[in-house]
Amino acid sequence: MKLAFSTLGVPGLPLDDVVRLASAHGYHGVELRAHPEEPVHPGLGPAERAEAAARFQDTGIEVLAVAGYAKVAAPGADAPVVEEIRRLIDLAHDLGAGYVRVFPGAGDSQKPEDADAVAARRLGTAAEHAADRGVRILLETHDSHRTGADAIRVLGLVGHRQVGSLWDVMHTWLGGEQPNESYAALSPYLGYVQVKDIASATDTTPLPLGAGVLPLAECVEVLSRHGWDGWLCWEYEKRWYETAAPLPELLDAGHDHLARLLNDSA
Repeated sequence: MKLAFSTLGVPGLPLDDVVRLASAHGYHGVELRAHPEEPVHPGLGPAERAEAAARFQDTGIEVLAVAGYAKVAAPGADAPVVEEIRRLIDLAHDLGAGYVRVFPGAGDSQKPEDADAVAARRLGTAAEHAADRGVRILLETHDSHRTGADAIRVLGLVGHRQVGSLWDVMHTWLGGEQPNESYAALSPYLGYVQVKDIASATDTTPLPLGAGVLPLAECVEVLSRHGWDGWLCWEYEKRWYETAAPLPELLDAGHDHLARLLNDSA
């Protein structure tokens, strides 16, 4: 498996520094948070995109994914959501990333089956553009659809190879799923896996990997047992928790912890 980290852990950091951190600490790639407060977002022009892509290509660090904030199950008109996804797809293509992350975001005003249908319709509409650009759209296990069982209700309706799943191990755990259950549900659609650690179900402040309660060893064991050989991406949510320790000083230990888990499960 390859290891990456999300730039959510180093908010606003220039790309040169992101690349330097990945290279220095042994990570194969990065997940780029796509937001106007970050160096990379859909508003970048062609020259800026080409320059950003070149930074990664020159060092051999891969852009794993563009982490967007489109909410595919949110109430409202389809067109703005589909357009947001398409813009993320174009950005991912231009940066050489294979994936775009989207959220469910259904909220509380819809019946679950209605939210599923809305999300599937939008994802299916955007899927053809994703196919043309060589990018997969991944629905993260998050908010209104936090478990694998929730996510596959949508993905099964879409039925398109360019639409898959992003397994956030925190959300499936908070939703009461065991790692083997999450993997069984998501494996036909799985793009990559986001790992992290937290103190408890009521305190989701990010911790160094291995210092919290999330079943990371079980997740890695399940993936290894089934021969899955994709990406593990450390999403350290420093952006939302200002008191959390800085990510750069944790990267070595995080890499070593994941490497040990991979070795133990081999």
